[in-house]
Amino acid sequence: MLWSLLKVVLFIFAVAGLAYGAGVLLDTDGGLRIAFADREFTLGPLVAVIAAVVLLIGLWLLLRIIGLIVATLRFLNGDETALSRYFDRNRERKGYQALSEGMLALAAGEERLALSRAQKAEKYLAKPELTTLLIAQAAEALGDGKRASEAYKDLLADEKTRFVGIRGLLKQKLEEGDTDTALKLAERAFAMKPRHAETQDLLLKLQADHADWKGARATLGAKLKAGALPRDIYRRRDAVLALQEARTVMDDTASIEAREAAIEANRLSPDLIPAAAMAARGLMAKGKKKEASRILKKAWAASPHPDLAAAFAEIEPDESPSARVKRFKMLTSIHPESEQTRLLMAELLVAAEDFPAARKALGSLVAEHPTQRALAIMAAVERGEGHDDAVVRGWLTRALTAPRGPQWCCDKCQAIHAQWTPICDNCGGFDTLSWREPPETAGPSATGTELLPLIVGAPAAPPTPEAEAPTEIIDAEIAEDTDRKNAN
Repeated sequence: MLWSLLKVVLFIFAVAGLAYGAGVLLDTDGGLRIAFADREFTLGPLVAVIAAVVLLIGLWLLLRIIGLIVATLRFLNGDETALSRYFDRNRERKGYQALSEGMLALAAGEERLALSRAQKAEKYLAKPELTTLLIAQAAEALGDGKRASEAYKDLLADEKTRFVGIRGLLKQKLEEGDTDTALKLAERAFAMKPRHAETQDLLLKLQADHADWKGARATLGAKLKAGALPRDIYRRRDAVLALQEARTVMDDTASIEAREAAIEANRLSPDLIPAAAMAARGLMAKGKKKEASRILKKAWAASPHPDLAAAFAEIEPDESPSARVKRFKMLTSIHPESEQTRLLMAELLVAAEDFPAARKALGSLVAEHPTQRALAIMAAVERGEGHDDAVVRGWLTRALTAPRGPQWCCDKCQAIHAQWTPICDNCGGFDTLSWREPPETAGPSATGTELLPLIVGAPAAPPTPEAEAPTEIIDAEIAEDTDRKNAN
């Protein structure tokens, strides 16, 4: 600090001296006369200028010699790199200048200039954590993936830059579509910095894409510990992952542990409809019908849904329609004014051939909220009560273009899904599907999964994407009416 201040002061004196000498030289007619120690020197204008230049050179040499002396004294005092720093000072200045120019060029979008300056900085500086990173970023911006990959690999050699190198290679593998290698790199990056939020999110997405639900739950736990996730959201997403973990092993030969995983998912988030349905089916497989009924009732109280009704029907698959109506009062009494409850009750009464009661259960739904499901039930009621085929076809025709009603919609991109999934097929959002009406509800449905789930097909079978579409139901009804008329 003191040495830098001294150099500034000397520079100011030198400039002041030059300015004074130039003024004196302009005022002198015959030259510059200098009196020193009883001696007098007379210098002409040209000689005076040369003398000033020589004086500046001598002053510069003096400063260099003083700097060398200071570096030597530091070296003798124990600073082993003092002399090397003195001789490399000019190289460092050029290197840092090239580095700053390269960073500015990269920010300005001049990739070739940035790469050139980065290579120059690498030549002068022995700081790969700076120059190699700039080379990698410039090459990446220029589209030279091979050069960028080599630079990122060079960063792996140093412990200080290893994490940056892994992240760079990870980004490249994702752009190439090599998600297998990207997953391994993300795991290494997570092991180095488990609290890094971006790495946590990226690893979680890759694990979900590869159906590594157990690993994803561990990553989610790390997000909770890092304080990057509220506990209520953590419990919900952990339940989603637990549900998917159970789905991968839930089949006819599933172990007790696998079925318990579905029950654990329901315990973590009782309002998660797929978890409740799967947990109930797991309990049914073990003969615990009361426990299954209790889970479905709790889930129905949180959010009435056709999938819950379908699972509730599976508890007693061989019961009569009238017995089913009576047993389902356990559900329908919870939210009697809910639209889903009224539709469910109407379906059950149609199956029991109690058509007046079914019409009463529907109430004003066909006028207030005419969905495909409500209109189709109304058509079944009209047919059951013996009304003309034209009336039935009228209700079915309205159902063809009516709103679908609630569906599994992505809260992020509004994409509609036939079945619940933890990851949106359209935007890749995690746990973004909710049961609600989409913004655009008019038009024919892509699937008939929730249309008359307890009337069409076997009551014991859960809704599947292959269920008959509404247009096919209508076509079948019209064809049947036509054959009847031709026969008469």
